[in-house]
Amino acid sequence: MTRILILDGHPDPRPERLGRALVAAYAAGATKAGHDVRIIKVADLGLPVLRTAEAFASPHPPEEVRRAQDDIRWAQHLAIFHPLWLGAAPALLKGFFEQVFRYGFALSPDNPLARPLKGRTARTVVTMGMPAPLYGLAFGAFGVKALERSVLALAGFWPVRRTLLGGVGAISTATYGKWLARMRALGADAR
Repeated sequence: MTRILILDGHPDPRPERLGRALVAAYAAGATKAGHDVRIIKVADLGLPVLRTAEAFASPHPPEEVRRAQDDIRWAQHLAIFHPLWLGAAPALLKGFFEQVFRYGFALSPDNPLARPLKGRTARTVVTMGMPAPLYGLAFGAFGVKALERSVLALAGFWPVRRTLLGGVGAISTATYGKWLARMRALGADAR
């Protein structure tokens, strides 16, 4: 059994979003396989925007941040779902990481190689309008790589795996079903 935290990073709280269905399928596959699952919906949080270095370094973050940090400490595997907006994660999700992955939790101001969250694995699942190979080849997947390398790997998550799902505006019912089945399988494997 693996302890899995799913981070639903879509800023739109409406339940009909594709990301919600992908999260639900991943959670269902993981639960059916006997894994322990928790979900954080970033759209439901009321986190303030960080504006100063002092706030980032503060050992007293808001209560919602502390709860998210506790869930991440609990987890052995983190699955992050988000749409691609302007080549990267939406601002609300970026703000979540700025608040939660702060000094003293995910980073050390004295030792940039400390890796405080070492021993955990992660997966990013990113939906996008453009074809996924185009994002990877023509744009280098830089927005996704920034999250994977400069946030997750820097904090100690390894390996960090990736699933890119492109062409979401024109997917067929068959493709939609395949994506949900793929998410259930990834959840079952805790990958």
